[in-house]
Amino acid sequence: MTGEATSPPPGAPDLPAPRLARIILTFALISYLGITVINLVGARLDSFSLVTSLICLSLIFLLQLRHSGTGARQAPARHKAVTLGSQALLTYLPIAVFHSQWGAMAGFLSGSLLLLLPGRVAWPAYGVVGLTMLIPPTLEGLSVQETIYLCQSTLLTGLVVYGLSRMAALVQALHDTRGELAGMAVTKERLRFARDLHDLLGYSLSAITLKTELIHRLIPTHPRRAMEEISEVLTISRQSLADVRAVSSGLRSMSLVQELHSAQSLLEAADVEVQAEVRIAKLNQQVDTVLAAVLREAVTNLLRHSRAGFCSIEAIQEAGWVRLSVSNDGVDPAYRDVSPHSGSGLGNLEARLRTASGKLTATHGPGGTFHLVAEAPASLVRKLADLEENEAQDALPTPTKDPAA
Repeated sequence: MTGEATSPPPGAPDLPAPRLARIILTFALISYLGITVINLVGARLDSFSLVTSLICLSLIFLLQLRHSGTGARQAPARHKAVTLGSQALLTYLPIAVFHSQWGAMAGFLSGSLLLLLPGRVAWPAYGVVGLTMLIPPTLEGLSVQETIYLCQSTLLTGLVVYGLSRMAALVQALHDTRGELAGMAVTKERLRFARDLHDLLGYSLSAITLKTELIHRLIPTHPRRAMEEISEVLTISRQSLADVRAVSSGLRSMSLVQELHSAQSLLEAADVEVQAEVRIAKLNQQVDTVLAAVLREAVTNLLRHSRAGFCSIEAIQEAGWVRLSVSNDGVDPAYRDVSPHSGSGLGNLEARLRTASGKLTATHGPGGTFHLVAEAPASLVRKLADLEENEAQDALPTPTKDPAA
C-alpha cells in the first residue's frame, strides 16, 4: 500500500485531512493561550513575573500537545502520571501569583484528564477541576457572575480541548482505515484473479494434456480421429485464452450446461465412463457460473488425483435450490498431495459458494469412491450482513485443502 491519499467513496462525508485536523487543534490551543497572555499583560505584571508566566504557558502548551496526540491514551501509566502531575502543578501553583487571570489554564488540565484517564475516573476528576475554579475568585472577592464564569469557562475549555483532540484522532483513524480498505480491495482482487486463473488453467491444461496423449496414441492407427481431437485441442486453447482475458477484466461468466458437455467429452477421452443427469431451468448468472466452476474443478481433481473408471454427474433443480453432485471411483483414501503447489481448489470453491449463499460438501465413500455436492439457491437473494461476512472471509488467505478426488 502506497502512501498516497485515498479518495473517499461516493457519498462519504467531506472530512478534513489529518494534518488539517491537527492544525485546527493547535490553533485552538494557541488561541486559549493567547487569551491568558492578554489577561496577564492587562494585569500590569513586572517583567520577571511576565516572563515566568510565558515560560509556564509554553510548558503547558507542550504538555497539552502531548496529551492530545494520537496514542497518548495508550502511554504507560507512569508516563501519564508524570505528565498529568506536571500539568496540575503548572495549573495550580501559578494561581498563587497570577490569581484568577491564570484560571483559564485549568481548562487544559480538565481536557487532559478526559483524554488520558478511564471514563469512570476522568469525568468526576473533570468536574472537580471545574469546581476548584470557584475558589480563586471567591477569595479575591469577585462577583458571583465572575466566579461562575470562571468555573463554566474551565469546563467548556476542557470539553473543547477533549473534542478537538478526539476529532483529530478519529480523522487520522478514518484516514488510515481508508488506506487499509483500499489495500484490502487490491488483495481481494488479486485473490479473485488467482482463484479464477487456478480454476481455468487447471482444467484447460489437464484437458489439453489428455487430448494430446490421446492424439499421440491415435496418429499411427486412426489419423482421421487424431485430426478431430487436434481440432478440439485448438478449441480448448482458444477458449482458455479468451477465459484468461475475461478473468483479467472480471467479466467471466460460465454455463453449467455447457461445462457439463465439455466435462463429458473430456472424461470420455480419458476412458472414464460418464453417467449424467441434468434437470435444471434458467439459473441466476452468478449461481450458474459458480456451479460451472465447481464442476470444472471436480473434473480437474478427478483427472489429477484418481484413477477413475466411472463418474456420475447430476444437476437437479427443485424447491428453489440447485444441487450439483459429482461421484467417482478410483480414489486412494490414504492419498495426500504434499507438494508445495498442490493447489487449493476445494477451498476456492467453498469461497465461491459462500458468495452465492451456497455450501459445499466432500466425502469419501466405500470402495475408493468420492462424492462432491454443491448446493445453491437458483435465484440469488442475499442479505447485506451475509454479503459483508462473506467478503471479509474471502479477503483472508484460502487454506490449502486436500483435493482427494
